[in-house]
Amino acid sequence: MRNINNIKNFDNFYDVNNKNNDNINNNSDIDFNSNSNSNSNSNSNSNSNSNSNSNNDNIMKDGSNYRNSLDNMQIPIYKVNKPHFTKNEELLLNEIRNSLVDLAISSENEFNLDEKELFNDIKNFIEKKIFIENKIGVKQYNNGEKLNFSKEYIDNLSKICFQDIIGYGEIDPLLNDDDLEEIMIIGTNKPVFVYHRQVGMMETDLVFSNENKILSLIDSIARQINRRIDQQSPILDGRLNDGSRINATLSPISADGPTLTIRKFKKDPLTIIDLILLNTMNSSLAAHLWLSVDGLGVKPSNIIISGGTSSGKTTTLNSLGNFINPRERIITIEDTLELQIPHEHVLRMETRPKNIEKEGEIIMDDLLKNSLRQRPDRIIVGEVRGKEAITLFTALNTGHSGFGTLHANNSRETINRLINPPMEVPKIMISAIDMIIMQNRIYRSDGVSIRRVTEVSEVVGMEEGTIQLNKIFQWNPKNDNIENIQVTSQALQEIADIKGITMNDLNNELIRRKAILDFMVENNIRSNDDVSNVFYQYYNNPDEVLQLISQINE
Repeated sequence: MRNINNIKNFDNFYDVNNKNNDNINNNSDIDFNSNSNSNSNSNSNSNSNSNSNSNNDNIMKDGSNYRNSLDNMQIPIYKVNKPHFTKNEELLLNEIRNSLVDLAISSENEFNLDEKELFNDIKNFIEKKIFIENKIGVKQYNNGEKLNFSKEYIDNLSKICFQDIIGYGEIDPLLNDDDLEEIMIIGTNKPVFVYHRQVGMMETDLVFSNENKILSLIDSIARQINRRIDQQSPILDGRLNDGSRINATLSPISADGPTLTIRKFKKDPLTIIDLILLNTMNSSLAAHLWLSVDGLGVKPSNIIISGGTSSGKTTTLNSLGNFINPRERIITIEDTLELQIPHEHVLRMETRPKNIEKEGEIIMDDLLKNSLRQRPDRIIVGEVRGKEAITLFTALNTGHSGFGTLHANNSRETINRLINPPMEVPKIMISAIDMIIMQNRIYRSDGVSIRRVTEVSEVVGMEEGTIQLNKIFQWNPKNDNIENIQVTSQALQEIADIKGITMNDLNNELIRRKAILDFMVENNIRSNDDVSNVFYQYYNNPDEVLQLISQINE
């Protein structure tokens, strides 16, 4: 990579004073060993306060009319710790940006942004602009005035400039907070909103007073992901490098100006143990799903996870991946990559939109048909919603196993959506589904939402043209627990019949697997690696794992 110090001359030294040293030193270190430059402690970047009345003094000037209309709604305030530059520091930052633009233009297609080299270039650039000589200390500067620039100041100013250039500007602290699920920019002179995993909807003290800043941010993201957004194509849907899903709109689609919504995913994904700890499901249901997904190697279940938007369908689908035998080959197919299946042998496929010439589109149905030529043991479709449903059910009816998610409010509605336009799956093919898991997002009185598996139903056949469902688990809102309401399960009975064992044997296996899950919950064995390791060991030597757990519990 060519050095940016070669682009500009340094005859005019940069005038900076030390009054912002304390602010600069508060910024986090940069880790070049990871893809993310996020802070290890998100609390250093933000402070969420559940009492909005105590934050009235912090109300922003921009968008004050909008804020006043919300004063009585008790929306918690999220304070964004933004870096503050002096005027001279901003001039330096702009000069660095211009140097990078010049470098990119002069390099044409050969420009390659190496982050570590870029950071060193920025640091060298700042040192040369600040110092007359290449050493740190007190220097003769500006009409005989002496200023002290510490090494720590130079390092931290370099880090802030680096993050400002490669990151997403003012929303970087929000992107770096792993406790946030959603970041929502709703227009100019209005506060940016966030959805916090523990607190719920929050209003930040960040306001974009200039529409061009929002447009610049959206345009930067679009270029990064090789997508187009303009007046002719005013909707952008895609994902960032860290997997976060983004959606942007421009006027006239969004009447109040440009909007940007970013759905973030945890850097440490939730596992089946987390879902039990969060009471999304209990260990009895988790054990049942484990046995159904595994199928004892003879009859793995085909499962559809249904629910509303942001109900946790993808998270539950990811967690079911822990149960898949490590010997299996998995192919995932999505419009936008969201799935993080904790499995070694996974092929991830993503659809492609049309290019500027309206050509080159690859839809989900194309990827599904192609996946059948790749010898999959499992096909996982991120979201079933169009004609790819017929291809998926054709695969399920010809011996392949699969999962998928679908938007619906209950099990019966899930079936109705599948058999009616635009999916139009023939009723006779619906029996390929073994069970439907319903998941819902439920709001509490304090505004915080919880996710719950509210029912699990099996598809048990068809009678007089109507597809029959057998509900085996039902959520009880009175005690906030998912309960087994059926003695028998057709999916488990089929496993027992094919395996040549009795239902009593299968029930004993359920008890053993529940004991393992309970042990992991009690000992907080919850990371993806640890959970997968326990399951892999169980598949290899179940008796040894059970014996080890028994010894630890004694």
